[in-house]
Amino acid sequence: MNRTRTNDRFSRTRVGSAAGSGKGSRFRSGTPRRSGGPSGSGRSGRRPAAVQGEFRLPETITPALAAVGAFADLDMPRPLLAALEAEGVSVPFPIQGATLPNTLVGRDVLGRGRTGSGKTLAFGLAMLARTAGQRSEPRQPLALVLVPTRELAQQVTDALTPYARAVKLRLATVVGGMSIGRQVNALRSGAEVVVATPGRLKDLIDRGDCRLNQVGITVLDEADQMADMGFMPQVTALLDQVRPEGQRMLFSATLDRNIDLLVRRYLTDPVVHSVDPSAGAVTTMEHHVLHVHGADKHAATTEIAARDGRVLLFLDTKHAVDRLTRDLLASGVRAAALHGGKSQPQRTRTLSQFKTGHVTVLVATNVAARGIHIDNLDLVVNVDPPSDPKDYLHRGGRTARAGESGSVVTLVTPNQRRDMARLMAAAGITPQTTQVRSGEAELQRITGAQAPSGVPVTITAPVAERPQRSGASRGRRGRRPSQATRRSARRQPAVNAAA
Repeated sequence: MNRTRTNDRFSRTRVGSAAGSGKGSRFRSGTPRRSGGPSGSGRSGRRPAAVQGEFRLPETITPALAAVGAFADLDMPRPLLAALEAEGVSVPFPIQGATLPNTLVGRDVLGRGRTGSGKTLAFGLAMLARTAGQRSEPRQPLALVLVPTRELAQQVTDALTPYARAVKLRLATVVGGMSIGRQVNALRSGAEVVVATPGRLKDLIDRGDCRLNQVGITVLDEADQMADMGFMPQVTALLDQVRPEGQRMLFSATLDRNIDLLVRRYLTDPVVHSVDPSAGAVTTMEHHVLHVHGADKHAATTEIAARDGRVLLFLDTKHAVDRLTRDLLASGVRAAALHGGKSQPQRTRTLSQFKTGHVTVLVATNVAARGIHIDNLDLVVNVDPPSDPKDYLHRGGRTARAGESGSVVTLVTPNQRRDMARLMAAAGITPQTTQVRSGEAELQRITGAQAPSGVPVTITAPVAERPQRSGASRGRRGRRPSQATRRSARRQPAVNAAA
């Protein structure tokens, strides 16, 4: 089925090449080509407005293979099947069971599914299975996963590491905010699979530290967010560098017109699979709109944060996140801030503290709206209502994941009610609406709110255990050998070092 792919794809990605002349439309579905493309999507500053509405999906020419109900029914290397069993993963999620039979034989896939639906293993297992047994040259990966954020890159890396190890493939994570030197060294040492954000990968390519000409499998995860964030020019430039006949897998939470270009230009006769509608609400998730008075909003937020159990609070700006975090700590709530102004090590440490319960309240901007998985998180609160339906759905997607239940609560002041009603209608959600005040039983019933202790707390990083010193090194700590002693030591015969 892939024999006709090379020239067809080459003609689209290398316009004007003799190899691509004479080829027809990519799809027989009659999908109209839109003029204009993604102009302006790379502008700095505020993100471009999302293009609303879904595009017409391509019709699959070659019938898709039937879905499977067990991983054992798939033609995967034995070490991968053993790793799945060792990880306690026995039954594939719907998106995995539907797409893996097709991706394992090299088909392109266009998949839609909210975060938590199992997309990472849906593309990851196929990518690892098809790459197993190969070895990359320095700086020349064989498979690439593009993601919009550092957090999602780390989550994908963590999820795939045990399976990559099982088939002896090397993973490298390439993201901004981390040591570029270490990433260069990982690429120079050879990495079959690279998980990357577009900006840092482009930097490494421009430096000559990475080449994509050997990449045969390319995955775009959360493609709609990359488009929303203005990464489209970088993404298309990177896709134009991978092997034109290679396999492409595009997964997205929404299939709106922002990713229409990617689908039309880079996917060949894709298998199309949708776990749920773009704006579909999860049946295990409750949606609440709490009407509050502006003067009482801060007190209500503090009481919600003081509940028993963890909670994720979303605000619009870094300054508002930092201010609320300080107020919560002063009230006795174990809170920590997460936003784009934090360094990557800070963000990683904060997430770890929240996952382990060292911190019970995560106060965040939309940087936490995707690519973050927290087990058993049952409450997300929009302290500041989101600006569009996609933001609402992705914020809420941090709870009620993988079949668990959870609630999404939005605090709405009187002047925000009309806009919030429109947003909910656009998202296809009918929330439960309640008028509440701090200290009232209704706020407690819905969110578990309670009065904070009022005793200020300080969040400190867990103390790492230091290796014990040998007896000879204890005692006169900090005193360095004299210069004469150091010179004498350097003159000792080499045999002493091996004694």
